[in-house]
Amino acid sequence: MPVQPRPPVPADAPVPADAPVPAEAPAVPPADGSSADHAVGLAHFNSLPFAAAEAAFLECCGSLRWAHRMAAHRPYPDLGALLAASDEAGYDLAPGDIAEALAAEPAPCLHHDAPRAAHLALRAAHAAYESRFGHAFVICLDAYTPAQHVDQVLAGIRVRMEHEVDEERAVTAEELRRLARSRIVELITAGPGQ
Repeated sequence: MPVQPRPPVPADAPVPADAPVPAEAPAVPPADGSSADHAVGLAHFNSLPFAAAEAAFLECCGSLRWAHRMAAHRPYPDLGALLAASDEAGYDLAPGDIAEALAAEPAPCLHHDAPRAAHLALRAAHAAYESRFGHAFVICLDAYTPAQHVDQVLAGIRVRMEHEVDEERAVTAEELRRLARSRIVELITAGPGQ
């Protein structure tokens, strides 16, 4: 029996109270005055020699397979296509690729002027996390101000310590994808020579 297409839902139709809430879509930087910076940075990036592009991608995500794939798929027509390719490559990472990327990740740290107690608390939380899961704790902090970072890291570790290993593996992979996206935007926005 052929499947009948669903009729379109009007944009102003009410949403049922029990409707599932979609996951937050990864943000693509707004198309404002900075889009010219993205175009210049992307054009420069697309023209880099393969080894230079791969090295730049390795700064975004420490998986050699991911970086190689991203560099090989150039040129990217726009930042949205580049970020979509990053997500796709991130979803295709094998456990060994994720382990390689995690090994390259620095643990989130504090500014050297932060109180000693905060440094100690963060160090202890990281050690407990690494002892439980066997790798560095990663979290994308783009949505927070620098003043909120330590609280978000400590809260994140506390919540994620309750995860089962498989659940934490999935969360960690998602955080790596978010970090890669954020770093790609920085890379492209910086443009040539920066």
